[in-house]
Amino acid sequence: MHKIIVEGIKLYAYHGCLVEEGKIGANYVVDVIMETDFTEAALNDDLSKTIDYVIVYDIVKKQMAVRSKLIEQVGKRIVDELKSTLIGLQKVTVKVTKFNPPMNGNVEKVSIEITE
Repeated sequence: MHKIIVEGIKLYAYHGCLVEEGKIGANYVVDVIMETDFTEAALNDDLSKTIDYVIVYDIVKKQMAVRSKLIEQVGKRIVDELKSTLIGLQKVTVKVTKFNPPMNGNVEKVSIEITE
């Protein structure tokens, strides 16, 4: 089993339960950890035999652009599209982090993580 990790995908998006969040937006970071077998790609230096990071980034960017009240829903959409698109993906973990959430307190960030 091998892992491909795409960390620190930084995006600005408009998720949240408050109306203001849909207008103002916030900074987010998405991390994706994928388990696969890239033995053939490593032996033959062949991108077509592994998971292309560009496709991963494009899926994350696309799903983060769709407004949701909950980052839980955004994370699930990312997981579902990765699973339906990437050949050879055996397991995936997606972490979505929202910075400076509007809470009654000093909270730097909140995150959700989904593994399927």
